[in-house]
Amino acid sequence: MQVPFFRPLIGDAEVDEVVSTLESGWLTSGARVKTFEEKFAKAVNAPRAVAVNSGTAALHLAVEALGLKPDQGVLVPAMTFAATAEVVRYLGAIPLLVDCDPITLNMDLGDAARQLSADYTDYTDRQSRKPSEIVGIMPVHVGGMMMDIKAIRDLAAAHHLWIVEDAAHAFPAAWRTDEGKAWQRCGQMEDGERRVVCFSFYANKTITTGEGGMAVTGDEELAQRMRLMSLHGLSHDAWERYSGGSSWDYRIIAPGFKYNLTDIAAAIGIHQLARAEEMRLERERIAGNYLEAFADIEEIELPPDYPNRIHAWHLFPIRLRLERLKIDRNQFIEELRQAGVGCSVHWRPLHLHPYYQETFGWRPEDFPVATRVWERLVSLPIFPGMRAAETEYVVETVKAICKEHATSKREISIAV
Repeated sequence: MQVPFFRPLIGDAEVDEVVSTLESGWLTSGARVKTFEEKFAKAVNAPRAVAVNSGTAALHLAVEALGLKPDQGVLVPAMTFAATAEVVRYLGAIPLLVDCDPITLNMDLGDAARQLSADYTDYTDRQSRKPSEIVGIMPVHVGGMMMDIKAIRDLAAAHHLWIVEDAAHAFPAAWRTDEGKAWQRCGQMEDGERRVVCFSFYANKTITTGEGGMAVTGDEELAQRMRLMSLHGLSHDAWERYSGGSSWDYRIIAPGFKYNLTDIAAAIGIHQLARAEEMRLERERIAGNYLEAFADIEEIELPPDYPNRIHAWHLFPIRLRLERLKIDRNQFIEELRQAGVGCSVHWRPLHLHPYYQETFGWRPEDFPVATRVWERLVSLPIFPGMRAAETEYVVETVKAICKEHATSKREISIAV
């Protein structure tokens, strides 16, 4: 059997909407994008949303709108994808990496607080440039497991930091402080709140538009700036100019970017959004099957599933107990692939990439938790539409590899 790491679930409604868009004669940003924005803002209980062509674009627009300047510092998790830190570099600012929590893999707010109170840690002494000041924090909800937003807000308020959340994995997700409290959706905020939450609709995300993203905020000024900069910094977009709602003329207000979402992409997104919770429940069911099936397998550790979180389950990352295996993570992955099971690793931490090592002098020991844990990570297939036989085959394959390469108790005691 061949089980892909991911397979998008596109239904007839998405196909019909795309065909209708093609037949309408308007393919770029227009009425469907506006509808998608309105529906998405309502879905996350946010005042306003700006649709763009990627999650990376949303992050870039957010830090630009917040006024990030060269040489300023921004707290960024070491355990994240390239986009979170690179948008900081786009503006000449300095990402200050924060180690990850050993259980959730999310940003360790304790480590973030230590950095803020220590007037920059030892590793910054090796940087070619130190930040002039620390102005922001960019937490990531890894795999769809939300962080404690109240704790992030408290830390940010204490140090006068703005917040941009990388929620590429976290729609639809939610959190609450205690049992019985109201659920808070990822992206939920009050009108006027000066915070930005950025989502991704890449092909393998929890909902997809093929390529796409969304920035939600409570602040009208931030929304206007992001919308302006998403399309060349023009005073009027093409839909306004050509649909009869505005003059043909426009003014260049600022040197913007080309980040607008198309109506073709939005046509897919509108119907993906309508099925978002249904698809999340499918992923939750698959995650539950994995958690039950692997509960007694001593060679692996399983991801947490807390009762005060509604998990988006974008990823199902297992951690190998390497001391109980005769093979390393790379060989484990190779055997999965040979058996026809697609998998991935999320992620090689930023401080272990050549650019950041050479630019900032970061070393593996600077972020010990991220350094250790990434060598054990394997993300298994989890997606809506995954057939029961496929899930069972993944379970059987993982169990077989663990059994074949398990280290004896005597070997474990010697290693320890």
